[in-house]
Amino acid sequence: MSKRVSAKFKLDRRMGESVWGRGKSPVNKRSYGPGQHGQRRAKKLSDYGTQLMAKQKLKGYYGNITERQFRKYYQEAVRRPGDTGENMIGLLERRLDAVVYRAKFAISPFAARQLVSHGHVKVNGKRVTIASYQIRESDTIELTAKAREMAVVLEAARSPERDTPDYLEVEEGKSAKFLRTPHLSDVPYAAQMQPHLIVEFYSR
Repeated sequence: MSKRVSAKFKLDRRMGESVWGRGKSPVNKRSYGPGQHGQRRAKKLSDYGTQLMAKQKLKGYYGNITERQFRKYYQEAVRRPGDTGENMIGLLERRLDAVVYRAKFAISPFAARQLVSHGHVKVNGKRVTIASYQIRESDTIELTAKAREMAVVLEAARSPERDTPDYLEVEEGKSAKFLRTPHLSDVPYAAQMQPHLIVEFYSR
């Protein structure tokens, strides 16, 4: 389970922007960082600090993935042909909880992970409870009959905060088909993500 369940918006204030694009983010009212020293004038970041911040933002965006797991995504991205940063984004977007979030079955990545871990999601007709499960092209993701009636699912489907991306074919509140692995430019991030800085961080 994510360690950021009760304080996920601290990431917003640390980064100085609404990472998930949520209207209720406290950064909209208090743009400075959290804690007693949050209002001090920000210092100019070193190259290392800039790379580290990019990594923390992307890692936190997907429900605060552990460092060990995040590094594995980087290592797998390096092994694949093509741009490492693009490969990494593709791997992260193929996570089952990420697809559930993109399909608007859940209001946040944290809620999406909970839906999966509680057994409310099926992939190609089989129940899957592993949030990091890698979805393949043409896979069908569907909610169980019980989940389709849940208030949190209905709320997410009707939320005007975001739209479903074109690499998913979605039947609102019921099922979604994963059409293709997206590129960075295809992913509807609310805040700018810089995977090339993460590649620089790990390749130091």
